[in-house]
Amino acid sequence: MKVRAAIILSCLIGVVVLFMGYECSQAGLKAKRSISKIGVVSVRRIFEDCKRNVRYRQEAVAEQNRVIAELEKLAKEVEAESAGLRTLKEGSSDHLALMREVLEKQANLQAQQEFHKQQIELKDQQWTEELYKDIVREAGEVAKQKGLDLVFEKDELKLPATSANELMLTIRTHKLLYSDGCLDVTGEVMARIDAGK
Repeated sequence: MKVRAAIILSCLIGVVVLFMGYECSQAGLKAKRSISKIGVVSVRRIFEDCKRNVRYRQEAVAEQNRVIAELEKLAKEVEAESAGLRTLKEGSSDHLALMREVLEKQANLQAQQEFHKQQIELKDQQWTEELYKDIVREAGEVAKQKGLDLVFEKDELKLPATSANELMLTIRTHKLLYSDGCLDVTGEVMARIDAGK
């Protein structure tokens, strides 16, 4: 009877050992399969260095300079007419007519200044959104080509911060703290952005 119990116990131990070995090998395979290839992209560097953005900024500055010149010309006209207003007798029909003209031009100048300010902000926002969408799309394409499972945004930390608010914003938004060993695909994404693919 003891021999029979020993054989049964040995069989049970063998089954348990085989089962444990099988489970361990399956866990090892799952671990090997779950190791992801990870890439990083510096969005800030692309925004600062890509040729497409540099061209846009140059065009935007040229447009801003043109608008500023127009507004300065209009401001000088208003200033000249205001000076002419002081030469007329207050309350006369000529004075009132010129005052009306000066006030209308001042209102027009202020309206144009506000319009151009909002127009520039809107164009910059639209440009930034478009470029960011392209960066995300091209990062995905490069990731597919390289066989990457994940691509994180790699933001270069710029310290010291210029203010406490900027420091807190950096701390709150800087999520990738370490990326050694990850494939940096920033250059490839930037090349695709500049090529206009």
